[in-house]
Amino acid sequence: MKLQLTQLRCIALVALLGGLAAGRVFAQSAAPAAATPPVPTLEQRVAGLEAYLTNGDPTATLKDAKGNIPAGLTTPSVGVPGPGHNAWMMTSSALVLFMTLPGLALFYGGLVRRKNVLSVLAQCLGIAGLVTILWWAVGYSLVFGKSYGSAFIGGSEFFLLKDVTSAPNPDYAAWVSQNVFSMYQLMFAIITPALIVGAIAERMKFSAILLFVTLWMLVVYFPLAHMVWGINGFMNGVWNAGASIKAIDFAGGTVVHMSSGWSALILCLILGPRLGFGREKMAPHSMVLCMVGTGMLWVGWYGFNAGSAVASDVVAANAFTTTTLATAVACFTWGMIEKVTRGHASILGFCSGAVAGLVVITPACGFVNSTGAVIIGALAAIVPYFFVTKVKGWIGYDDALDTFGVHAVGGTLGALLTGFLATADVNANLSANLKDIVGKSLYLEQLKAIGVTLALAVVATVVLAYLVKAVTGLRPSVEVETQGLDINEHGEEGYVS
Repeated sequence: MKLQLTQLRCIALVALLGGLAAGRVFAQSAAPAAATPPVPTLEQRVAGLEAYLTNGDPTATLKDAKGNIPAGLTTPSVGVPGPGHNAWMMTSSALVLFMTLPGLALFYGGLVRRKNVLSVLAQCLGIAGLVTILWWAVGYSLVFGKSYGSAFIGGSEFFLLKDVTSAPNPDYAAWVSQNVFSMYQLMFAIITPALIVGAIAERMKFSAILLFVTLWMLVVYFPLAHMVWGINGFMNGVWNAGASIKAIDFAGGTVVHMSSGWSALILCLILGPRLGFGREKMAPHSMVLCMVGTGMLWVGWYGFNAGSAVASDVVAANAFTTTTLATAVACFTWGMIEKVTRGHASILGFCSGAVAGLVVITPACGFVNSTGAVIIGALAAIVPYFFVTKVKGWIGYDDALDTFGVHAVGGTLGALLTGFLATADVNANLSANLKDIVGKSLYLEQLKAIGVTLALAVVATVVLAYLVKAVTGLRPSVEVETQGLDINEHGEEGYVS
């Protein structure tokens, strides 16, 4: 009796997860064998339940020796999202959006002069809406589709989010609804071009920014994201056994930070410096807003990094831990460098260190252990600090809010360090296609991915910037820039005296 009760409980649990009523199970069992297709055994159903709990393959125990599921075998756990994993991914999606709105908007908004604070907010809001439309129309499909059969761009099967339903897409997650997965990835697509705003703040026309972002998403972001994260991507070393470059990028070191950071540098060089740059004081108008925005970025980044496990599993737990360690170490280290070299630890320094730590750990967070995270955190402060405080002055470019020094340099550093510090001990997925190079020559693959990303971002930005300049012009008039973008481009003021 006790054994029968245990079996019934197991059947009921698996039926819940698979969407199969217990009554249907009994009915099928009672029917003549010849009249019904085969059904999974109790052991297979329990294995399906375990697959949900461990974020594994729900079809593993159903496959024959050749890896195929026998014809007619019902698979009740396939095509049904797991509630826990789905809940975490919906939460992560909200957290990543929180990074842009209001996190990045306040972080950047506090760093500009008061006459331009609303322009930054408008740019973040405008980009959020624009990228969402692009993502719905073609973006998701070009990144995560595969109908084109290309390693460089996805396909057309998901245009207008066609067939993107609550059923999982097993190419990316067995237990997460594809519509939730698509919304999660949308938030990455939103924040990436918004990061560029920091380098060209206070001196680019709103219309020019929107046109540039439209073209940049189509030419840079969508192809690059497919190359790195697409199931058949050119640089997807974890999941594509045939990848030409076997690189790894857990949450966006190349896709997000390198692409936006290097594009930001090129765009700010083409734009030229702000009026009065080097002669007038251009201090942040509100370090309070900057600090609030930094805190929001840090909180939201848990969705960015831990959410990139696309499940609530052990890999997500590791990413959560390493993100915390690297960010805290970088924040503290940057502040202490200032204390030693300048005699004071500034709020701006702590904020810059925190963001740099978040950036550099991003590609590595799901692949490195705690010690690796601490090493990354220390270097995340030292290297970007050098670029922000020394290299920027030597070259003289006007990267208004240090997008290049933090995101381009940090993203590049993080991608490289991932190649040295990644270990299969914390992420068994590295043992699938990369077991021969992890801990050995993986850094060489990372260097190749860095080169491809840098070349695509730089060349595309040069072409697109001059195209936009020819169509709409890049900068507002001298009078508009002097008075401020808020009142002239948006008809409002952030602060009314």
